[in-house]
Amino acid sequence: MVHRQSPFVIRLKDRTVEDSVTHAHVLGVDPGSGTTGFAVARRLETVDTETGELSEHWEPVLLAELTHRGQAVRKKMTQRAMYRRRRRPKNLRYRAPRFDNRGSKRQVAPSLQSRVDNIIGWADRFHRWVPQVSLVVETARFDTQLLQNSNISGAEYQQGQLVGFQTREYVLYRDQHACVYCDATGVVLNLDHVIARSRGVSDRVSNLAAVGIPCNPVKAGMPVEEFVTSRARLSRITSRLKTELRDAAWTNATRYSLVRQLRDGDHQVTTSTGSRTKYTRHRLGVPKTHVLDALCVGEPGSVGFWLTQVLGITATGRGSHTRTRSDKYGFLRLPLTRVKTHYEYTTGDLVSSGGHR
Repeated sequence: MVHRQSPFVIRLKDRTVEDSVTHAHVLGVDPGSGTTGFAVARRLETVDTETGELSEHWEPVLLAELTHRGQAVRKKMTQRAMYRRRRRPKNLRYRAPRFDNRGSKRQVAPSLQSRVDNIIGWADRFHRWVPQVSLVVETARFDTQLLQNSNISGAEYQQGQLVGFQTREYVLYRDQHACVYCDATGVVLNLDHVIARSRGVSDRVSNLAAVGIPCNPVKAGMPVEEFVTSRARLSRITSRLKTELRDAAWTNATRYSLVRQLRDGDHQVTTSTGSRTKYTRHRLGVPKTHVLDALCVGEPGSVGFWLTQVLGITATGRGSHTRTRSDKYGFLRLPLTRVKTHYEYTTGDLVSSGGHR
């Protein structure tokens, strides 16, 4: 019988466990900050006729790519904090004191924990659907200092870009106490984000610039490519920008937590490094993608082929559990009944093509 349609899973009911012939499977997991690759492969053992050596041959059964919602979780947590901040100056004395119900500190941030929960949830599903499955998880570690400076060594790891300076003093000294957008001097200078904070960047000093009061409100959240018309000036400003280390930091923060929680769930977990995955990918001639990296996690002796169709999975969350919602200004509205629209359906909802049922 058909147990699930996507991914397509069947359940054999005309035989018993003793009569069935099952093969060992492996689930390769390539965790990422935005997407995570899954690869389910059948594990076969082959013997070399010349040397007699035993090696593993993996035949892929399913390739899937999971898209996380960490940014959405971060946005909701920030919005909830803004609601609490608005309520603090209010005279809400009718509320009971809330000083002893904070609980223990989280090991990772909620946006990172959502990624870990997504991976664990789908690992549990594959464990139920696929017989004799074992997990191989890549625990990559990124050297964030080396990503910025390939020649760093020794004590330079303890000496950052701001050694001997404060942030504002360093930016003003670097920009020669002049506005980077108009070269104006003798005006009050602010620290402005070259790429606006609303676009999801950090407060790294490479993204800060000394900007005069006349230019700061005009630029606001406008892209710097639209605000600066001179190509030479634009090239000088953007040349200081560095690669965002957010994805590398997220991966470093969750690699141990993911493996620990998978083992707590009674999974047979084996870890592998990113360098081993890269070596296996080059040795087998496999292209560079998330799902094919998951197929190369571990030490497969050979991979006969790889699938071209990839199952796309998107984490959508569980919806809203609040009894009321707020308007765009943050004020609560009257309680509303929960009505799902056409774009709010989640996994498990049954919907007919003609409308609601």
